[in-house]
Amino acid sequence: MLKSVFHPVTVSGHGNIALLLLRLTAGILMLTHGMGKLNLLLGSEPIAFPDPLGVGATASLALTVFAEVFCSVLLILGLATRLSVIPLIITMLVAFFIIHSADPLSAKELPLFYLVIYVALGIAGAGQYSIDHLLYKKMNR
Repeated sequence: MLKSVFHPVTVSGHGNIALLLLRLTAGILMLTHGMGKLNLLLGSEPIAFPDPLGVGATASLALTVFAEVFCSVLLILGLATRLSVIPLIITMLVAFFIIHSADPLSAKELPLFYLVIYVALGIAGAGQYSIDHLLYKKMNR
């Protein structure tokens, strides 16, 4: 089971570069979204954040920060990529189908775009240029 988490899909050298670019771009850009939310979570102001799942505004914000900050850092590093995209996928599903449900597609397209990238990375894994790849090689020695 653990090996399958770290096992990369076999791709060409250019495919590995593409996976690296996807991970870095999606991770860094999502991290910028998450840092503002982290400041909100750690700030002294009362938390006013959507509660789409009914767990409370603070818990919703904390879950979003976990995905957008912690999981984005893991994604950038290529560490436990298949696991780290799960909270990101859930966050983008909530953003697309619940938070922006009544909005036009132009307001939903960014979460949809991230969602597709995270699903693709969940299928493909981190690629050769990642900590996952190093751990997988070490497990197969």
